[in-house]
Amino acid sequence: MTATALDRRDLEFQIREVLADSLLVHNRQTGDALEVIYAAADRMASQPLARAFSLVTRLYSDYVDALAWAREHYQPVSPQPDDEEQSLEPMIADPGVRRSLLSRKAMCEGGLALCLYGADLLTQKNEHPEADQQSEAESLFALLAPIMAGWPAQLFPGDEEAGQRARSSARDLLGRAIWRDQSRGLQRLMHCVQVDLQAAEAEPCQQWVLSLSETLQQAVKVTSSLGKSLVNGDQDQVLANAHNYLRLFGYIVIAWMWLRQANVAARALPGATSEADRDFYLGKLQAARYFFHWELPTVAQDLVLLRNQDDTCLAMQPEWF
Repeated sequence: MTATALDRRDLEFQIREVLADSLLVHNRQTGDALEVIYAAADRMASQPLARAFSLVTRLYSDYVDALAWAREHYQPVSPQPDDEEQSLEPMIADPGVRRSLLSRKAMCEGGLALCLYGADLLTQKNEHPEADQQSEAESLFALLAPIMAGWPAQLFPGDEEAGQRARSSARDLLGRAIWRDQSRGLQRLMHCVQVDLQAAEAEPCQQWVLSLSETLQQAVKVTSSLGKSLVNGDQDQVLANAHNYLRLFGYIVIAWMWLRQANVAARALPGATSEADRDFYLGKLQAARYFFHWELPTVAQDLVLLRNQDDTCLAMQPEWF
């Protein structure tokens, strides 16, 4: 992972505020956020986590470059007659540019939060003094592993290597991980999400609780339906839409990560001691708002396709291309 690709303020927020009580932080003697990440990544030989960090770093680098470009380049304020001098404004003043930047921010910072959460789960699995906590962390990580490895890969549609990673992760999630130990990982996920839903005390965060809760409930229902089809031997038809299943749970988990960040930002905002801190927390809340208003609703189509077990792609024959 490249240090220069990540924003130091965001790292400090993720580690010192969102993960303040985690073993990932408490079991490190360093006070530097980057060193905490590197220590976790180096000692935890987890292929899904390493892949996730790599892809999220690419997303983060693209976002940082796009943000710098939008701040440094200018465009005309509005069309004007050729004989008049045009007024210019930074590209970042354009709502369309800000929408694009919000999308990038939501994906890379949400992805980073998931990577760090995964690193903390591995720390709990390896270092927690209580065996039952180790087991619960292992179950949740086993479920999240293909999501961490595959969901960010879906965000690089033109990259063949990323595409293959997304496809294999999707089949692993729907064909194995979700059913592991009688879906113990899914049960643990539902419990952990519920804890953060109940912690959403600030008004902005409460608006998103119902959206995430309902989407997760629908995902659980469609999972049950797909499970019955697998038992009946319809494996090919079920796994044909594994891409959509990975996307569905990827967006649910990233929405959860944004709710966690928003909960912390909303609590910290009233006590912000500088304009920079205030802007940072407001940016977190606005990115969370974007994800819940613009991104999470898009999984409705995935739910329909999965619920109907649509076979459009499966039925397409190679000779018809």
